[in-house]
Amino acid sequence: MSVVGFDFGNESCIVAVARQRGIDVVLNDESKRETPALVCFGDKQRFIGTAGAASSLMNPKNTISQIKRLIGRQFSDPVVQRDIKSLPFAVTEGPDGYPLIQARYLGESRTFTPTQVLGMLFSDLKIIAEKNLNAAVVDCCIGIPVYFTDLQRRAVLDAATIAGLHPLRLFHETTATALAYGIYKTDLPENDQLNVAFVDIGHASMQVCIAGFKKGQLKILAHSFDQSLGGRDFDEVLFHHFAAKFKEEYKIDVFQNARACLRLRVACEKLKKMLSANPEAPLNIECLMEEKDVRGFIKRDEFEQISVPILERVKGPLEKALLDAQLSIENIHTVEVVGSGSRVPAIIKILTDFFKKEPRRTMNASECVARGCALQCAILSPTFKVREFQVNESFPFSIALSWKGSGPDTQNGAADNNQNTIVFPKGNPIPSIKALTFYRSGTFSVDVQYADVSDLQAPAKISTYTIGPFQSTKGERAKLKVKARLNLHGIVSVDSATLLEEEEIEVPVTKEQPKEAAKMETDEAPSDAVPPSTNETDVNMQDAKGTADASGAENGVPESGDKPVQMETDTKADAPKRKVKKTNIPVVELVYGGMPPSDVQKAIEKEFEMALQDRVMEETKDKKNAVESYVYDMRNKLNDKYQEFVTEPEREAFIARLQEVEDWLYEDGEDETKGVYIAKLEELKKQGDPIEERYKEHTERGTVIDQLGYCINSYREAAMSTDAKFEHIDISDKQKVLNECVEAEAWLREKKQQQDSLPKYANPVLLSADVRRKAEALDRFCRPIMTKPKPAPAKPAAPETPTPPPQGNEHQPQGGDANANADGNENPADGSNEVPQASEEPMETDKPEAPQSSA
Repeated sequence: MSVVGFDFGNESCIVAVARQRGIDVVLNDESKRETPALVCFGDKQRFIGTAGAASSLMNPKNTISQIKRLIGRQFSDPVVQRDIKSLPFAVTEGPDGYPLIQARYLGESRTFTPTQVLGMLFSDLKIIAEKNLNAAVVDCCIGIPVYFTDLQRRAVLDAATIAGLHPLRLFHETTATALAYGIYKTDLPENDQLNVAFVDIGHASMQVCIAGFKKGQLKILAHSFDQSLGGRDFDEVLFHHFAAKFKEEYKIDVFQNARACLRLRVACEKLKKMLSANPEAPLNIECLMEEKDVRGFIKRDEFEQISVPILERVKGPLEKALLDAQLSIENIHTVEVVGSGSRVPAIIKILTDFFKKEPRRTMNASECVARGCALQCAILSPTFKVREFQVNESFPFSIALSWKGSGPDTQNGAADNNQNTIVFPKGNPIPSIKALTFYRSGTFSVDVQYADVSDLQAPAKISTYTIGPFQSTKGERAKLKVKARLNLHGIVSVDSATLLEEEEIEVPVTKEQPKEAAKMETDEAPSDAVPPSTNETDVNMQDAKGTADASGAENGVPESGDKPVQMETDTKADAPKRKVKKTNIPVVELVYGGMPPSDVQKAIEKEFEMALQDRVMEETKDKKNAVESYVYDMRNKLNDKYQEFVTEPEREAFIARLQEVEDWLYEDGEDETKGVYIAKLEELKKQGDPIEERYKEHTERGTVIDQLGYCINSYREAAMSTDAKFEHIDISDKQKVLNECVEAEAWLREKKQQQDSLPKYANPVLLSADVRRKAEALDRFCRPIMTKPKPAPAKPAAPETPTPPPQGNEHQPQGGDANANADGNENPADGSNEVPQASEEPMETDKPEAPQSSA
């Protein structure tokens, strides 16, 4: 089971994996820890990540970046409208009101949804993780900004599904940072809470989280954010400053050239980093536009002056986080700063002035989110045993359920306007389940919506759930229990609806049965509750039930507020005579702006097709490179070590053919299929392989001839030896060995003379393989003869065996000894000389094997 954490940023992505020794950030194909969040569409394939970064300057209009700003947002969203003005690629409005990305792929215009493009990024990150783990990656944990809406969270899950991933949790980035910070702390207090403020200023947004730490746990006290305050905003300030300056000085307008815009933005980002460490910095770009070289210069003070509108917004999220956490500045023990945009000195100064303490940088500003996600994945996974550490996450928004009165309700005097109740207030624990009780006579719908959208800039309505059809057996309004779930990903849904009907039972009931009925009721809530917050969930469910019942009274049923209470008390009093029948009711979900499952499946198929195309093109490039490499390599060898093994006319003809293929590679063969390159390489090898074979035979022949000679000499010496260990071998067998050695030696001598008479460029008559086979054949024939074991000596105890068959008791032990001798076991009396001899003889026969085994 994989344990992987993904941090997909607006500019770059990081992959962390859990191993036995801890959390590691893995390297991509270029041995870098950060992978650019880019997808570049080409005429033949896609280039993702580091490959996309290399193509972005040459193909800016088809290089998709900053996808995190587009996913799950409507095209009319002011944030989207502001962002697409600075994007080099085209973004249009789709039929559903959400953005579509325009790009040229495989020579034609294509449209992609932001979810599809994010799925491509996840596919690349998955490949990086799989290469490092040498195993399939499916389960993971993905970091997301705390301000992501329900729709954006669903879009991230859909993108992960397209990439073949199964996220165990979508984890808030600031919470991941807090987990990576706290789980390794061994000095956390047991009683007093240690409050730490985490300020994450990334490429495009700012997030603030205040977390309380105790031994073995962390609790998120408050979240706050600014969706459009990040490092890129400082880049944009510098970009507009120098664009105006160059327009005045050099009379060039970079806004008219997408490539010039991209180059200037890259230069401004480098300039910002230089100003973080230096009081002033130059900017030089060669041939920016219209073949003009541009130069610029700026001081840090001037940079901070033009950035004042951005810097003034930094305090807002800080003040809001303290207010939501109900803490004062004195209660904050430590301030931790992370994120790629946090290195601007002016920001650090603002944080120092606000918190009255110097911010700390004890964590890796770029990698802490990925590490925290990998830790959370390890906690959720059974693969690793992780130190006990509880994460109490809180939800940053208030979620309400709303509904309309049904027909019978309106007849009783209820108004047609929507009724609603806040089910998951801001700061609610994640995950959580709550139950609401409704009284309805037929199918009805419930809307899930945000209670306050002032911070979100998103539509209030999230989804609609149609509950029904159902029918009450008594003909009056039925009692339904509806469960709303806030899951680990921070996504709200109506989980289930149950019809509750009471039936009277005539059969007398024993005393234990009321307990069972009560147990069934109380067990119902925890059965669906999530283990981390079971107790809290039960309490919240009861509170929510009371709230819903109270609101039900406003729907035109004055007595409905008392009804549930009466039912419960009646149930307790008349438990022996009543039974609650439970029936599951169908619930149909409609998510506004969400991808239907059929569209997700189509996106999975498209991603598979594009990945296959990428793989075919990579293999084609490999084959083309193989042809090119063969041409250069063989040409060099023909003029060097292969020169003696080919005739001059043959060498010149082959070199001419290699030059012809090289010219073809850079002209007509520049863009061919994989099969053409394979055929071209095989054609060249038909000419080159015989030359390579002659050279190879020449270099190997001396070694194998020496090995055969050693084998012949070893067996000949053994056959002619007068050593006692070979005395038991028959003379005729020794003669056979000698004859075989003479034959092999004569064959080798004859072949060697023939080979020596030939020039090096002629095909060899003495092949290394033939010499090896001859040596193996000689060894197979001679080894069994020369390693034949000595025959076992005659046993002197054998004739004594029948003599002592005594019938007296005193001879019984001797009979036992005789049996032992007959069985071939040790003889304590007469066989004392022979037993060591018999044990030594097999050891002696093993000795001739030494020379043959080396042969």
